Amino acid sequence: MTLAADIKQRARELGFDLVGITGAEPPPHATQFREWLASGFQGGMDYLARNADKRSVPTKVLRDARSIIVVAMNYNSVAGAHANGNANISQYAWGKRDYHNVLGEKLDQLATFIVELGGKAKWCIDTAPLLERDLAQRAGIGFVGKHTNLISRSLGNWLFLGEVLTNLELPVDPPERSHCGNCYRCLDACPTGALVAPYRLDARRCISYLTIELKGAIPVELRSVIGDRVFGCDDCLAVCPWNRFAKMSPAKEFRRRTLPPLTEFLSWDEQKFCDFFREAPILRVKRGGFLRNVCVVLGNTGNQSALPLLERARHDPEPLINEHAAWAIAQIRERRKGQPPC
Repeated sequence: MTLAADIKQRARELGFDLVGITGAEPPPHATQFREWLASGFQGGMDYLARNADKRSVPTKVLRDARSIIVVAMNYNSVAGAHANGNANISQYAWGKRDYHNVLGEKLDQLATFIVELGGKAKWCIDTAPLLERDLAQRAGIGFVGKHTNLISRSLGNWLFLGEVLTNLELPVDPPERSHCGNCYRCLDACPTGALVAPYRLDARRCISYLTIELKGAIPVELRSVIGDRVFGCDDCLAVCPWNRFAKMSPAKEFRRRTLPPLTEFLSWDEQKFCDFFREAPILRVKRGGFLRNVCVVLGNTGNQSALPLLERARHDPEPLINEHAAWAIAQIRERRKGQPPC
């Protein structure tokens, strides 16, 4: 028990807000995960199917794993997520540093501490093949909500997760049970109907998938419903009643910074884009993906003043940008036709 307590104490010292321990047996929803893949709901995220076996069996990540330490870090920065008058960015992406780097550094220190205690250790974040939300619920730090994200009764659902697998045999914490009850706010709030049933997400319709994970063109029929969301979507998270217990994150890495007006991004070349978003989450979609999203948002929210920069974007060397810029121009001009004369 002292060993587990020491590990938990070290995790808290490193800045993790929640910590729990579970065993290394297969997660309880491994079968449902395979059914989800069979439905094609993962869209273009082929890596989920490629490493499905590892996700279902933690010992394939660390062969002699006996225990898994699951940690969570609060990233709540402030209510709302607007960069300016017409851009909406997921709250997790507002900081200057990607959470993978922030958590990775802390998890590496926690793993080193476990090695110093005499055990093997391998740390993971969401890029690793683990069903981490399942493990987090089994470790007692929260429960998986109907929106498929983890919810803490003490912090709400603004959480990053991480894990350390070890060969140490540690006492496990009691699992958390679901506390969603009869609430369906997250399903009702989803703009695209991507939450096709409680605990079941069709990623192909999810705005976070469309604006971040999707590498190609956004389906035309879904562009208008994206609205002003330029990177991700927090709608299902924001309406969760458990957020009444959410607290501001003390982590300086997740503090918000000021972004330029949305139209200004259209004049940025690759170098300026990379310099500005050097360690930020938005860098992962690269300039082409981000400006694709900017064009869609301007097509939904922009006015005549956006047309000159969109015209310039229509001739961008990146086909992904110029195709969406042309769509945005057509949308703005069509709206103007419907306006009454001055």
